[in-house]
Amino acid sequence: MELSTRDVVARAIYTEVKEGRGTEHGGAYLDISHQPAEYVKKKLPSMYHQFRELADVDITKGPMEVGPTCHYMMGGIRVDAETAQTNVPGLFAAGEAAAGLHGANRLGGNSLSDLLVFGRRAGLTAAEQARQVGAHSIDNAQVDEATRELLAPFESSTDDNPYDLHRDLQETMQNFVGIFRNDEDLRRGLAEIQKLKQRADGVRVDGSRLFNPGWHLARDLKSMLRVSEAVALSALTRQESRGAHSRIDYPNYDEQWGKVNNIISRDGEAMSLSQAPIVEMPEELKQIIEQK
Repeated sequence: MELSTRDVVARAIYTEVKEGRGTEHGGAYLDISHQPAEYVKKKLPSMYHQFRELADVDITKGPMEVGPTCHYMMGGIRVDAETAQTNVPGLFAAGEAAAGLHGANRLGGNSLSDLLVFGRRAGLTAAEQARQVGAHSIDNAQVDEATRELLAPFESSTDDNPYDLHRDLQETMQNFVGIFRNDEDLRRGLAEIQKLKQRADGVRVDGSRLFNPGWHLARDLKSMLRVSEAVALSALTRQESRGAHSRIDYPNYDEQWGKVNNIISRDGEAMSLSQAPIVEMPEELKQIIEQK
């Protein structure tokens, strides 16, 4: 297990906790102290220093408490492969913000290659479009509306602050849309997200506009809630286990689900889910993969 992939290790920790063998904080103990101290410091220098400085734990002498955290995104904004153009004119996306080419589980280190290749395509196309389109006129009415929306948390009369809402969103996603998923939990998670969205509309921020992290978080929460809902809705619809997506009630891989992508679109304030067929891999790429 020492060299297993991050998703395998995360599932192992999750299983220990769910079956009552976890730590009091909901994690597990990882012990690498059987390795020579100098080897650990050489191979894991940042881990050694982080535990030493932040937790006063010497991982060369004893166990460290660990737990699963957020996985990298396996989906993202849908873009054209050649240009990285989205369906919003003038908006481009690359790297892990975009849906990418890695499917259900990206191997460690691949994100940099993805960013270099598709980031270059996005930059070249964006520059060319900028030369052709030129400057746009700004609609002052839209600016005023955006300003009112941004300042609304300062005028809210509720006692709900963004930090409480952020914590509740984290707990909702951890408890209901976590490493192992099932129909009941995902539906409960979606219901909780709807409640959190209503609270987010009236969240209150105190203080001034100058370097106000609470104000920034109040704005970020809207995006966090959208992404959380998209993840939960897609996970509920995908009735199989694939890559980093594990359904307890559908533990097997289903070839039919390997032929489509879940697409989330905005429908007013709601989300609409549809499926789009995956373009078949060109024959020359199949041959390269088979040779590997």
